[in-house]
Amino acid sequence: MKEFEQTADLYDPLDSLASDPGLLKKHSSQRSYTAAGFVYPSIRTFYHPHPQADKLPTKPTPLPLLVFVHGLGGSAAQFAPLLTGLINAAPCLAIDLPGCGLSDFLPQTREAYKSEALAALIAEAITQHRDAENDQKVVLIGHSMGCSLSTLLASSTSPLSQLISEHIIGFIAICPRAETLTAGQVSRLQHMRYMPIPLFEVFRWWDRRGGAESASVFRYAGKDADSETKRLQLRFNEQSRSEVFMAMALGSMPKYENNEPIGGLPGELIWSGLRIPTFCIGGEQDRVTPPENVELIAKWLGRQVPREQTIATGKTLLPSSAGEIPVIDNAPIEENGKSFVPEFTTTGQDLASESRQDSATPDLLKKPKFVLKTTVLPQPASHALLYATSTVRVLSGLIQSFAATHIDHRLSLGWQLQHLSTEGKWDVKNLQKWQAIEPVSEPIAGIFRAQKTLREIDEEHTPRVYVKRWGAKSGIKHGVRMVVDISHESPVYDPKGLEEGGIEYHKFPTVSKLPPTVEEVAAFISLIDTLREQLKKPEEPEGAVIAVHCHYGFNRTGFFLVSYMVERLGWRLQDALEEFAEKRAPGIRHEHFVNELFVRYMVNLQRRPTLS
Repeated sequence: MKEFEQTADLYDPLDSLASDPGLLKKHSSQRSYTAAGFVYPSIRTFYHPHPQADKLPTKPTPLPLLVFVHGLGGSAAQFAPLLTGLINAAPCLAIDLPGCGLSDFLPQTREAYKSEALAALIAEAITQHRDAENDQKVVLIGHSMGCSLSTLLASSTSPLSQLISEHIIGFIAICPRAETLTAGQVSRLQHMRYMPIPLFEVFRWWDRRGGAESASVFRYAGKDADSETKRLQLRFNEQSRSEVFMAMALGSMPKYENNEPIGGLPGELIWSGLRIPTFCIGGEQDRVTPPENVELIAKWLGRQVPREQTIATGKTLLPSSAGEIPVIDNAPIEENGKSFVPEFTTTGQDLASESRQDSATPDLLKKPKFVLKTTVLPQPASHALLYATSTVRVLSGLIQSFAATHIDHRLSLGWQLQHLSTEGKWDVKNLQKWQAIEPVSEPIAGIFRAQKTLREIDEEHTPRVYVKRWGAKSGIKHGVRMVVDISHESPVYDPKGLEEGGIEYHKFPTVSKLPPTVEEVAAFISLIDTLREQLKKPEEPEGAVIAVHCHYGFNRTGFFLVSYMVERLGWRLQDALEEFAEKRAPGIRHEHFVNELFVRYMVNLQRRPTLS
């Protein structure tokens, strides 16, 4: 079998490494896996255990393992915005498929990139990280072709069902493709076998003309995407290797015998075999996997359903009141000669009542009931909705709500906080010191407020009180519209309390005691730029500000805010330090943080090489 051509000169793996999100860098390793008869010698593997796993109940099973599966031409980095929140709810696993992201393009035989082989690779990674001894369960979260690979693992009618399906208890499909490739599509795709990689690169270069405003970017992110999402999409497009894209595209093809597809991407037969809680999410402006795919999957699973969307209410996107699929008919599904009616929850009211039920003594030994939910996010939601700034927060909230309601109630961060607080196992460090510190600063540079972390079980500095006293809707001048949590740990409060009060929550984890790196500062500045652009919209409250906190709100918080004032607002370093100290007395406390700021921003400082 002919091997794929090498184009190392067209691919710079260091670029993927340099732009890799900090969360993934810190918790990733290169691992070797053997699956489907192939050895994949260097697969980037991200694994993040739950930070409080040893303090939560593990009987009868531990918290489920969340497994993220990227699509054709993608990488685990595309899940980074989702991961920043979901790592606080459960242990998380993601890999870069071979040749994608930071994984080596090895082996290079065609059979190793068939959909079945890639699904087997994912199953092997799960097997090596799942707590089998304690029967840990798995929830799959796929995007695009990653949904197809996940379906091959989760469906009871899949030829790969014996690998891992018995341990899978939930599936979230983001921008799924429903149908297998047609015979005509296979015939056209076959011609790619004979196209030289350099020629394919020319076509891709032509498609990317215009950079962030190119057809290549518009196809995935949409013309109406914000500038930051377009830049991110361009980077993902540029980092996708042509020979890998071609290998996986060819591997997705079924063989046709007597006009019936065999192998390749799953179609109706395999999708209809899902018997676990399933949530299909589409984007109204998705041109790669249009939202009709979501409707088709729902039809195959036994229901003809209207398209469900989120709706705009006030200043934020929230799920519509009819958050679940309404029952249109009760036709049973046939399976193994027997019929049954799958369970479909009906309304947002039903969902709320379920979440209020006492879940102190759940029967976790039973597999979750088969439920289906579909949602189509309105424009500008596109194929990039899992990392687009306009949709990722809504997506994260929908996933967490579905997982906690229909898969395992312990996936609710609110439930975890309640349990840990009741048991005295999750609270702020050095409570007396924390209580003695002023909770929120005066406005800083007209943009920020610095504060200490909130505390769920506190009487004053807790989300429900905070939104009334400091929120933009409270009527206070320079009220808080967004909170950026830069602490490394899981928050000791439920961000849902902020969201319900009209305050957006953003997690930007950093390490304590160490000055933020240049890359972290650049990423923070980019985040704040995006939030400030949102605050300029006419529907946003006038004078609203962004609150930032680490644990106490002095050192890391001060470093980031001072850096922003210097780099974006043009302040002199000394003036920025004094502004922060005046509004958040006594200012940055760690001398080595201040020294690092002077090293970075000292005007005309000459940097000379270190001599040995």
